[in-house]
Amino acid sequence: MNEKSHKRSIKSYVLRQGRLTKGQKNAIEELWPEYGVELQQQKLDSQQCFGRIAPLVIEIGFGMGTSLVQQALAEPNKNFIGIEVHRPGVGSCLQEISSQGLDNLKVMNCDAIQVFEQMIANNSVSRVQLYFPDPWHKKKHHKRRIVKENFVSMIYAKLTTAGIFHMATDWQPYAESMLEVMQMAKGFKNMAFPDNYMPRPDFRPITKFELRGQKLGHGVWDLMYEKQ
Repeated sequence: MNEKSHKRSIKSYVLRQGRLTKGQKNAIEELWPEYGVELQQQKLDSQQCFGRIAPLVIEIGFGMGTSLVQQALAEPNKNFIGIEVHRPGVGSCLQEISSQGLDNLKVMNCDAIQVFEQMIANNSVSRVQLYFPDPWHKKKHHKRRIVKENFVSMIYAKLTTAGIFHMATDWQPYAESMLEVMQMAKGFKNMAFPDNYMPRPDFRPITKFELRGQKLGHGVWDLMYEKQ
């Protein structure tokens, strides 16, 4: 771990491991060698990892992995890496990858910040996805929100020119906070201009969680920014 990672003490998540089902446990044990990627100090070789050259999409915090698998199925011309700290979600995603026979999706079970700092080369990612991160509702916890100036600067460095940083949240105060951070960020163009938020793009699947929220009258805010 580099010095910058070592000093980073405030996490944007709480590690709630939960109990692995037998299927999730078996998936991790049996499928990880084929679909898992270990955290390393060296830069990721995407061509070696996937056996081909293709645009790379990275999703931070894929939950149970359902929507990420749907995206990989819908966009076979892209390589996907999903990063998730919670092992039950990793196990479920591995099960889906295997059942769908996907060869363009790999998963990592670690802190996304470490992955980006240690393994992702500058100008190498075509799209970074951050869907429904923990909004940390209480004001005293806002410091834990992942969308901060330093994080956005890091994402900018990793994106290719015209690469996209796509965020989505169902918590309006967090959407407003994301917008404020991004308005201050240099080198990004809001793809919703002159509006602030985008309609949900076709490539982002709607989740069961999102559908439930819509039935309750909850809104969802998508923000998409292009690297200039």
